[in-house]
Amino acid sequence: MKIKANTDAFMKARIIKGYSQRELAKHSGLSHSYISLLERSHKSVGPATAKKLCDLLGKDFEEMFRIESL
Repeated sequence: MKIKANTDAFMKARIIKGYSQRELAKHSGLSHSYISLLERSHKSVGPATAKKLCDLLGKDFEEMFRIESL
């Protein structure tokens, strides 16, 4: 099972919150390249990291991420 970002919702939430990719990376403890890969749905994320990003962006998990079966 993989957790992938809903790319449009993720980018929109980040922009509305006023974060650049680098700023979101700094606040989340992730690299900006990882944030970029998440936004393009090239990378999956663990449950704890997904929750942290949802909390930072003020959005629900179901809006920001989707779960894919392997």
